[in-house]
Amino acid sequence: MPAGASETSTLKLGDQAPDFVVPAHGNRKVSLSEFRGSKNVFLCFYPLDWTPV
Repeated sequence: MPAGASETSTLKLGDQAPDFVVPAHGNRKVSLSEFRGSKNVFLCFYPLDWTPV
């Protein structure tokens, strides 16, 4: 498997979320591991939030 690639699997209640990296404001990148152990993380997807109606 190529570096950075991961298998697709289903998480079960109580499973620890795998680390991921997402683009953030100001050309930053944010990873889940930055918050692990120090904060709660709530992730929401708004797939059409910034698209014109």
